[in-house]
Formats: sequence, structure tokens, C-alpha cells
Amino acid sequence: MKKIVFALMLMLGVTVASYAQTAKQVLDKCAATISSKDGVKADFTMQSAQYGNLSGKIAVKGKMFHATTSAATMWFDGKTLWTYMAKNEEVNVTSPSEAQLQVLNPYNFINMYKKGFTYTMTQTDKVYNVHLTASDKTKRVQEMFITVDKATSHPAEVKLLQKQKWTTFTIENLQTTKLADAEFRFNSKDFPSAEVIDLR
Repeated sequence: MKKIVFALMLMLGVTVASYAQTAKQVLDKCAATISSKDGVKADFTMQSAQYGNLSGKIAVKGKMFHATTSAATMWFDGKTLWTYMAKNEEVNVTSPSEAQLQVLNPYNFINMYKKGFTYTMTQTDKVYNVHLTASDKTKRVQEMFITVDKATSHPAEVKLLQKQKWTTFTIENLQTTKLADAEFRFNSKDFPSAEVIDLR
């Protein structure tokens, strides 16, 4: 009897491990589709209990991104973040933390999911739904839900739990395109009337 129970437990363990590996493989493939060395562009909508609702366009190349919304335009070159507020014609210059970037860039999950999370996954005919839970309870992001389109391996939705509040990004019209590094840096010549405030 003990041998049978042990065998069943062993089989269950193998099944769970295989299932988790499959979830990670889905995310690995998804990350690869948006990690083009040339860059990608997409439309996005953000719904956040903490930061409000926004929609706009985003371009991503490696860790760099350029996002345009009705409220602000942001450029991040991998180190420095410029945030232009059209309403008051100000540009705030900061060096954001990884935690801040998690909210600003819907694609930042590609730098996060590989370490410190356990995985489970469900699926429908069209999408994979991967649920990630942080192994470390002190992590800023405790949970993520990532919905991946089966046909394209593109992320369709990214949902993050931070400080007990959810932020959801819906992503559409993702395209691979060649982007110059200059697109991810603020150019004062394009905004001659803007006041630049360095907060670093």
C-alpha cells in the first residue's frame, strides 16, 4: 500500500513539475516575441485602482520604452526616465527604480517572471492564462496574471498586484519594427517651450 501511495505521489509531483515547466515555456516564448533586437510597438490600455485609467501607444526595445498617453509622454533609455506633462509643459527627469518601472511599462514582466515566482496555467482554445505567485512575500509584485495569445505568442493582458491593488494592461496591435535608440530619449528641440526639472 505504501508503495502505491508513494508511486501516486511521485506521479503527481512529476505532473505538477511538468505543468509548471509548460507555463514557463509559454512565458519564455512570449518574452521572445517582444524581445526583438529591433523593437516592437503596440497600443495599450491601463486600468489601475492606484494610478487611474490611461490608454496610448508604447514602443519597446530591450529595457527601453517610449509611451504616449493623453496625460503624458515618457521616454526611458534603460537608465533615465523623462516624463513630459503637456498640461503644464514640464519635463521631469528621474532615475526610476525597478518597482516604478513595473507600473510604467506593461512589458516589464519579461524582466521579472524568470526569478522568484511559482507558476500555474489554464487555457482556452485561443489563449494561455498564466498565474504567477511570488515566492518572497516582501516582493513589491505579489501576483501576476499574464494572458498569452496561442496563435501569435503575444501578450494580450498583463495584470499585477502591488500593495493589494491591481493594475491591468490590455495590449493590442503588437508589431515588430526597427526602432532607433534615439526614440527612447527626450529631445529638447522637439519641445522648445518645456521646462526641464531634474529630480535625480
